[in-house]
Amino acid sequence: MSAESRLSTVRGIALPVVTVAIFVGCGPSETTASTTGETGGAAGATSTVTSGTGGLSTGGSGGASGGPWHSALYPPDWNSTFEDAEGHFLHDFSYAGFEYGAPPLAEDLPIFAVSAGLDPTGMADSTQALQNAIGEAETAGGGIVHLPMGLFRVDGQLVIHSSHVVLQGEGAQQTQLYFTKTQGISDTAHILFDGQVTYPTETLLAANGEARQTTLQVEDASGFTPGDDVDIGFVISPEFIEEHGMTGTWQAFNGTWQTFFRRTVIDVNTAVSPAVLTVDVPLRYTLKTRDSASVRRVSGMIDHVGVESLGVANAASWEEAWAQTRSHVIEMAHVRDGYIKNVESFVSPQAPTSGDGAGAHLLSGGILVRESKRVTVDHVTLGLPQHRGPGGNGYLFEVQRSSEVLTVDSVAKNGRHNFIQNWGFGTTGCVLLRVESSGGKAYADQNSTGFTSLGEYHHSLATANLVDSSTFDDGFSTINRNGESTGAGHTGTQNVFWNVRGKGMLRSMQFGVGYIIGTQDLSVVTESPLPMFTGTEPVDYVEGQNQGADLEPSSLYENQRSKRLMLK
Repeated sequence: MSAESRLSTVRGIALPVVTVAIFVGCGPSETTASTTGETGGAAGATSTVTSGTGGLSTGGSGGASGGPWHSALYPPDWNSTFEDAEGHFLHDFSYAGFEYGAPPLAEDLPIFAVSAGLDPTGMADSTQALQNAIGEAETAGGGIVHLPMGLFRVDGQLVIHSSHVVLQGEGAQQTQLYFTKTQGISDTAHILFDGQVTYPTETLLAANGEARQTTLQVEDASGFTPGDDVDIGFVISPEFIEEHGMTGTWQAFNGTWQTFFRRTVIDVNTAVSPAVLTVDVPLRYTLKTRDSASVRRVSGMIDHVGVESLGVANAASWEEAWAQTRSHVIEMAHVRDGYIKNVESFVSPQAPTSGDGAGAHLLSGGILVRESKRVTVDHVTLGLPQHRGPGGNGYLFEVQRSSEVLTVDSVAKNGRHNFIQNWGFGTTGCVLLRVESSGGKAYADQNSTGFTSLGEYHHSLATANLVDSSTFDDGFSTINRNGESTGAGHTGTQNVFWNVRGKGMLRSMQFGVGYIIGTQDLSVVTESPLPMFTGTEPVDYVEGQNQGADLEPSSLYENQRSKRLMLK
């Protein structure tokens, strides 16, 4: 069975790729579109929306007349200090990914070939054999846990708490793991990488930190040395909430200190007063001493861990899938420099052969990267989760509270939100590069017919992330979700959509300003009379609609990374 046919049905029926209705003829800059999706109104609601420039730039050099063109915000001689007369600028996204975007390759590590206790027919449980090999690799200080060709049944959970451990198969269609555990698998993953972190040192900022700077003035730098992992953040104060118009909306994190940036210290200068810490990646947003902004040294992250060349599945019966919530197949938490590459989901041997959930791959979630930095997800194809209902289910590529995560050359089909940032502040500098999304659909319960659902920034101000050279046949959304999802409110600011295309809808109504530069075919929505637009003025910057095919460079991330490496 081909990858395409494996990803074509769930609940025993073919799924539509997109059900967004577009009606043209509402004026030179207006489109009427359904707001189908779980954000911004009830399924099927119709509203008049505006797509276009909102009075901002309409095209870079060459864009208006056809042929190659450059964004007005990204001229050929661009550097990270560039901005236009109105203060618009693009962040430097080039730091995203394993070792700042280096190819994710297994290191020169000892190989622990798993053999004893393995059953390549999938009839007997291989959990203990796999966990024993993981334990041997951890004891040795790292290693590649190599699985041969075969179909392997895993009745338990595989857990890695140490650095330099890689799970490696012979290929996504040659080495396949299917997980059978359906009880107690909510809010966790069948393959779990998890560092055990502590915060031994903290210092308050002595002055505000500003976007695009890499230096921080601090009250006391004595507890820090180059190479330290640090979390940089502040308290979600009433003043911060009010600045964003979120009084009464943001609730879940009020009054708590939240990490906004996960960084590494590269220099400590105690010869000046106040002392200065220099970090590896620029800040993305203002840090205010008013909000008790501080730097915390982090101990216990695990690094250089990976999963590669494996097939994965964990679907079960329709009832079992809906009895659990937020079950992922792979999770990386508290990881620095990790990767997941050449991984595909496949039809679970436990999935029904007919009726609801027939041919499904996953119970609910696919990959979750949480509270981590510099992780690459490369050439991964995921699809056909069974549980796509409320409460965080059906998220195929999910990032939470992480910095500089790169998802590249990956495909998601028939999830709820195929690509999503979720739950909490502090998702920044993350990049979706050449990803493809289709068939996003949400269900109110296991018996409903569902409605189109978009990829999205989902919760609490995802800041300065990039969607680059990607295709959305369902769509993507960044809006004010107001009280949905425990007060998600403004879901994004300063996020960039660069050279995006597809048959779906791109909704960008970001707090402050967001950027849409170079599109093809997508229905672009930047204004709405619905509550999703509340407090998102001014209209986001739009440039080069339906001219994305001629935008140069075609990839912002790759061009910025080339520029940064040339400066070294």
